[in-house]
Amino acid sequence: METPAQDAAHMARAVELAAHGHGTTSPNPVVGCVVLDAAGQVAGEGFHAYAGGPHAEVVALAQAGERARGGTAYVTLEPCDHTGRTGPCSRALLAAGVARVVIAVSDPNPKAAGGAARLRDHGVAVTTGVLAEAAERVNEEWLTYARLGRAHVTWKFAATLDGRSAAEDGTSKWITSPEARADVHRLRAASGAIIAGIGTVLADDPHLTARRPAAVRDVAAREGATCEGAAVRGGEARRLDGEGGQPDGEGGRLAGGGARSRRVPLRVVVDAEARTPRSARVLDDQAPTLIAIADDTDTTLKADLLRLPRRDGGLDLEALLRELARRDVVSVFLEGGPTLAGAFVRQGLVDRVVAYLAPALLGSGRAALGAAGVGTIAGLHRLTFDEISPIGPDVRLIARPFIQRGRE
Repeated sequence: METPAQDAAHMARAVELAAHGHGTTSPNPVVGCVVLDAAGQVAGEGFHAYAGGPHAEVVALAQAGERARGGTAYVTLEPCDHTGRTGPCSRALLAAGVARVVIAVSDPNPKAAGGAARLRDHGVAVTTGVLAEAAERVNEEWLTYARLGRAHVTWKFAATLDGRSAAEDGTSKWITSPEARADVHRLRAASGAIIAGIGTVLADDPHLTARRPAAVRDVAAREGATCEGAAVRGGEARRLDGEGGQPDGEGGRLAGGGARSRRVPLRVVVDAEARTPRSARVLDDQAPTLIAIADDTDTTLKADLLRLPRRDGGLDLEALLRELARRDVVSVFLEGGPTLAGAFVRQGLVDRVVAYLAPALLGSGRAALGAAGVGTIAGLHRLTFDEISPIGPDVRLIARPFIQRGRE
């Protein structure tokens, strides 16, 4: 039996594999799996690459073949115990003869949970909670969706070092560098929806679409838009999300899975009074668009409208996120101005903040965040930093609320 240190090392690899599914598995979770043979040697690796495709366990077991018998499987999320578009992974593990299964996070979805219990009932040794925090983090969007019944929210903003997102005359193009803007498009493309307020639509007339980086498009063309890494052979998987994009030096390649297409993020405009112009670029045919308006607003606007109750002078944003979840939107990317951002923060609905800071000063102009419900210093919305990274000449900061809803 493997030592705790070995368990942690193999689970860390499973977490790394799971991350390769970001942006293509929605509304399913990202999951990674590593299978050892009875001698403790790695026999198979895999991750869930796209919704409807083979699950991580199935891919890793297929790669391991008979070597899985008597071995150990490391899985970042409890193996499913139900039949959906694919069969239950718990039974696949049993059929493969795996002797032990190590699980990082229990499945909060009652329809899919129960895999650990089934494995134990059939004599498989099950260990849970190994590297749970890392596995939670890599799968945070889906876990928010599953636990809270709403879409996970990432708020992105770009600002100068003194916190200004626009100059006094309203101009904001461009505060940050081309490298930072390319990184934003990568994050946009991995989300289920991009949200902006009517103020941004009226001021900037944005498309709210995601441009895939050139490296991503080139690899996709070469691969014929096949599965993004259903399994790994000989090292790191090839990635189509702009982080890598090249096979490893030992001939890493994709295996398993079938053709699938990347989902285009839904565009969402928060527009209580239905002021979106008919000529707005968010109403073009580049991507689907949803206009969220107040339930008492009278309008002739011809668009996909979602009527929501009013709250705090705007709309009930939690109701919006719950409706998006019902439409299988797992994660949203919040853009636009300080008013809408302040409303999301005020209503406790921001799960992650991604800030791009440019080495520049304005001294006056528009702040990145508007009224967020803080009247005194004791009411600060406390965050914790996860990452501080250089992006071209700029810096990218990633932070999360000190207390995350659903994980208290």
